[in-house]
Formats: sequence, C-alpha cells, structure tokens
Amino acid sequence: MELETGDNIMCTVDRIVGTIVFVKIDGTNKEGSITFSEISPGRIRNIRDFVTPKKKIICKVLKLSGDHIGLSLRRVTPKEQKEIREQYQQEQSYKNILKRIIGEKGQEIIDEISKQERIYDFFEEAKQDPSKLEKLIGAESTQKVIEILKSHKQKEVAIKKEIKLTTTNPKGLTIIKKLLDREDAEIKYISAGRYTIKTSANNLKDADKKQKEIQEEIEKETKKQGIEFQIK
Repeated sequence: MELETGDNIMCTVDRIVGTIVFVKIDGTNKEGSITFSEISPGRIRNIRDFVTPKKKIICKVLKLSGDHIGLSLRRVTPKEQKEIREQYQQEQSYKNILKRIIGEKGQEIIDEISKQERIYDFFEEAKQDPSKLEKLIGAESTQKVIEILKSHKQKEVAIKKEIKLTTTNPKGLTIIKKLLDREDAEIKYISAGRYTIKTSANNLKDADKKQKEIQEEIEKETKKQGIEFQIK
C-alpha cells in the first residue's frame, strides 16, 4: 500500500522512546513516528493519557522521506476519525467475507492485496469492477463475494461548505439561481448572497473531491458573469 502526504491511516502504538511515539501502520509492514508536539495541541502532562502500546489510533501522514514516515495524531479531525474507524470496521467485514468464501487461502489473498493497496479501497472498487478480484480468486468465488458486498448497505458521508456570491448586475439573482441549479449537490439559500453546498459519497475523500469540483465549476462560471465568489 502506497502512502501519500495527507492520508489518514489506522495505526497501532508499538512503543514510546523519549519524546517519540512509534507505531505500526495497519495493513503494511511499515513503521511511523509521532513527535509529542503532534500528539495533542495542548501541554502533555502524561503521554499515556493519549497513547499506550497496542492502542489503535488514527494518524495523518505529514512527511514521507525514504523509509521515514512522520505522522500526526492531533491534526486528524473528529469527522476524519469517525470515517476511518467506520472504514476499518468495514474492512474487517470484507476480510471475513473473503475468508468465508475461499477458506484457508483467504489470509494469503488479503496479504497480497495489502501489498498494493488498502483492503477497503480494493473491495469498494470491486463492487463496480470485479476484474482484479476475479484474477485472484476466480469468477465463481468473486460472484459470491460481490453478492454479499452489494447486500450490505453503506452509510454515506456528507460535506457541507458555505459560499458567498455577490453582484451588482440587475439580472444577478437570476444568473445565480441558474448556476446553483444542480443535481449533483444539495444547495440551499441561507441569507443575502450566502449559500451552502452539500455533497455526499461513500467516503470523505470522494465527498471532498466532489465538493471541490463543484466549487471550481461555480467559481469559473461566476467570473464569466462578473459575480464575486467567496468560500466561507
């Protein structure tokens, strides 16, 4: 599994040495480190109030330099914490389904997938395109796995952002209404030029991506129409 700066990942605390916390990154054979300053924004009186060996924590990747992986605990938002924990639980379910269908070779397949990508991402993609899974376990077993996966309902993640649109154009309101009439997001009027854009997806990353794309499209069109665009 390749990591990128900004990724939120599940980790298991391994040891505490001086002012450094060392963790094992779940689903990989990699190790990361967290300085005390990245544990909590406030003063730390007792580090074990935050981390203890074998405790599972969610970290954000800050820096990748060779084999060194710098992580942060304090920069992960409560929403991101919730999302990763839900994904972790879903990932355990995916592993159990695979083991149930193909038996003792299940763990071997899981280890092989983990070398390339996250188990969660692999199976989310498999729901839409099972070709990679078929190469690993065959068409018949894949069909059984996909049937179970699709029978599980998944809770969507939503992101809401506020924007402000202002114009002196007499037809400005009509133009704005037309710009905000979209089917790919829920857009609501708040007050005088203020609106909220709500996007939903199966995970925070996709919801955020959709949100940014919509904002960019709206900003591009407002510039053409001489409308001032601001993200609150």
